[in-house]
Amino acid sequence: MTAMTAPIDAPKAGADRMSRREILQALSGLMVGMFVAILASTVVANALPRIIADLNGTQTVYTWIVTSELLAMTATVPLWGKMADLYSKKLLIQLSLGLFVVGSLIAGLTPNVEVLLVSRVVQGIGAGGMTALAMIVMAAMIPPRELGRYAGIFGAVFGVGTIAGPLIGGLLVDTSWLGWRWCFLIGVPFSILSIVLLQRTLHLPVVRRKVRIDWLGAALITAGVSTLLIWSSLAGHKFAWASGWTALMVVGGLALLVAAVWVESRVPEPIIPLKIFRSRTVALTTIASMLVGVALFGGTVFLSQYFQTSLGKSPTIAGLMSLPMILGLLISSTVAGQLITRYGRWKAYLVAGAAVMVVGMLLLATIGVDTPLPLLFTYMALLGIGVGMLMQNLVLAAQNDVPAHELGAATSVLTFFRSMGGAIGVSALGAVLANRVTSLMTEQLGPAANATGGGTTEVPDLSALPAPILAIVQDAYATATSELFLISAPIAFLALVAVLFIREKALHTVSGDERARQEAALHVGH
Repeated sequence: MTAMTAPIDAPKAGADRMSRREILQALSGLMVGMFVAILASTVVANALPRIIADLNGTQTVYTWIVTSELLAMTATVPLWGKMADLYSKKLLIQLSLGLFVVGSLIAGLTPNVEVLLVSRVVQGIGAGGMTALAMIVMAAMIPPRELGRYAGIFGAVFGVGTIAGPLIGGLLVDTSWLGWRWCFLIGVPFSILSIVLLQRTLHLPVVRRKVRIDWLGAALITAGVSTLLIWSSLAGHKFAWASGWTALMVVGGLALLVAAVWVESRVPEPIIPLKIFRSRTVALTTIASMLVGVALFGGTVFLSQYFQTSLGKSPTIAGLMSLPMILGLLISSTVAGQLITRYGRWKAYLVAGAAVMVVGMLLLATIGVDTPLPLLFTYMALLGIGVGMLMQNLVLAAQNDVPAHELGAATSVLTFFRSMGGAIGVSALGAVLANRVTSLMTEQLGPAANATGGGTTEVPDLSALPAPILAIVQDAYATATSELFLISAPIAFLALVAVLFIREKALHTVSGDERARQEAALHVGH
């Protein structure tokens, strides 16, 4: 028992260690940047119908406004993480925020859907840098034993940014003197504030050494992941799941990733060092992170649609109804982080979080048009509590298990797979939802189902439907949404299985930068 809590490193009373006040000041800039980067992925959820109407877009564009940003964010995370091990973390995080500002300005002023999609890619590249680098910078400043205190708050910011996006987007769309363009522009002043705060408060030593960026590996990883994400977003409505296009894209995407693995195993500075997967903890936390991504992104996106379509709520009210999940995540993430810092134990929170997440999924699989709101809110709060205990502590477990010089790579790998899980979850579950709604409505209405807009090519206009058909449409969306959670529950259970096999290891008591200096001194000594 004592081996679990005994510190691995003796604290180093170095003069260059950042004080608690300096850490909190630097974290303020990181948290502002993280919030707006995550917000960009979800703030458009309730604004999409208005955006599509104003810019004369199609259902394909509807999907890609979300998917293009997620895809760019996911594909570039490993590259940002690798550069963080080679270059100034402060400069990189400011660069990522600058890209995000440029993308946001273009999106907010866009004249058409083509420019909007390009701007979302730029936003995604910036957001990928922010989400990867924020945790890397934290690990560089703060010892793992103390990281829980800060990571709990940080995890709450991540969760609130993810889940509060639809609420903020709904409020902006419903406010006549603002409108949907502010869903993109709202992040600009906060991103600039974050750049200024980081310039003034973040002080990290820059380790300068000869570097080689594996551009070929980066290109292969990006192309392979992009191909699979494009396939998962188009399969089921642009072409059949079992079709020649599916075979071509899946085989092509996997072939690119196999080539990436081959390249990564042979270059001196790989984007994703394959040897970090020799760590049982890193391998298992990576699997769990991907599964959590499906639960978090998939659940929030489709709950928002359920509120508006099945329950007939406005965008603003639909956003407010997400508050139980936000509060559950906020409280559990913060409390778990404080307890980990106090007692030095972390595995119990991973197991408990995964178990509660499974229960929340199973309960949400029972919802319908007539589910009492108190029950619905309870189920949502449980899902939020589970994700809050699990999500950020997976990163903590992985960071604690790798050498200091691989902190960036390990953190970005987890962020990468969590984002990929979210992107695939939104795309694939969205296709399942559309197909299921179509089949349910066809059973009830026959050929007339297409006239309601309930198929895979149009979003139904509830105000234009007669009462009997409206009831059928609402019930179809409620049934399909509940079935998505039934599909997601076994995925969440696999995350529980993964964390059960993680070995608990005592938390380091010195920061990533101090560990790097100790490891470098040890290497020179040998």
